[in-house]
Amino acid sequence: MKKAIITGITGQDGSYLAEILLEKGYEVHGIIRRSSSFNTSRIDHLYNDKKILNRKLFLHYGDLVDTSNLNRLLEKIEPDEIYNLAAQSHVKVSFEIPDYTAQVDALGTLRFLDAIREVGLKKVKFYQASTSELYGKVREIPQSENTPFYPRSPYGVAKLYGYWIIVNYREAYDIFACNGILFNHESPRRGETFVTRKITRAAGKILAGLQNRITLGNLDAKRDWGFAPEYCEGMWRILNHKTAEDFVLATGETHTVREFTEKTFSNLGVEIKWFGKGEKERGVIKNIDFTVAEKLVKSEKDRFNFSLSKKLKKGDEIVGIDPNYYRPTEVDLLIGNPAKAKKVLGWKAKTKFEDLVAIMVKADMIKILKRGF
Repeated sequence: MKKAIITGITGQDGSYLAEILLEKGYEVHGIIRRSSSFNTSRIDHLYNDKKILNRKLFLHYGDLVDTSNLNRLLEKIEPDEIYNLAAQSHVKVSFEIPDYTAQVDALGTLRFLDAIREVGLKKVKFYQASTSELYGKVREIPQSENTPFYPRSPYGVAKLYGYWIIVNYREAYDIFACNGILFNHESPRRGETFVTRKITRAAGKILAGLQNRITLGNLDAKRDWGFAPEYCEGMWRILNHKTAEDFVLATGETHTVREFTEKTFSNLGVEIKWFGKGEKERGVIKNIDFTVAEKLVKSEKDRFNFSLSKKLKKGDEIVGIDPNYYRPTEVDLLIGNPAKAKKVLGWKAKTKFEDLVAIMVKADMIKILKRGF
């Protein structure tokens, strides 16, 4: 039985990866940070399964800023594989806490690699969660493993250090270390402060009468959005390839935040019309069909009491712009070239943009109407 460590196991990617590895027969060790509130909701279904917990899933307190802690965990667990998914991963927030972002995202990777050397784990394989934000002010379209980097945020710069320290330790110490340069990947488990989940959750709350409008930043930012579980399976393929290499995982398609917003509301029977420009732009209801949202929710087997807000009408403003959501240095366009991953790993993104949005909208709508918030 292989042993794997997952940092960031309570996050979107960590939870999906844990499911995948457990399904493949791994013994999974997750590193979680101490918190005064419960932060394991994404893995509760695994943690509460006694058969899994007692034999295959173990959680340990730890932090990437604590070197001695990392050393002790490696000595105790002696893993075959390490997936470093932990990070301060919110780009906008990284401008507010750049020092902490660097400590975790950059030096945290270095601490882990050095701990591997100190403990003497000769055969361990290390996966580093890299990011499309490395490309920032893009040098070519689409972006591949050979595209020059130009990060545009403290997050991107910190991840750039993480990327190159992986390459350096791989070449200097023959550590099997790989970078997965993953473009945006979303799911119903995405954090609520990230723009995609913010949009799908807000749309559901607006239809349920719990919120009047949503405020966004740059509507014309273009991103390459895929489905998170598929990307987590790609992580495993990267680390189980015969040689340590770096790979781009992406769909090869790009869509704007505006498109994501329109598609989200259309899944709930709302058509948006846009007025104004820049900071004064707003989205109002052009047409609305409540039966679309009702049918979406009623299709579920588990019945529950719910109601939609029938007060919504044509002309109501439901989308606004807030300059506070603009980045100091914007990344206008990200679109990946996954040709290498397809050729070498046999990996390909399968879920289409429209299906991804539909999955997230339905999941959030059901959660909102069940819980009432």
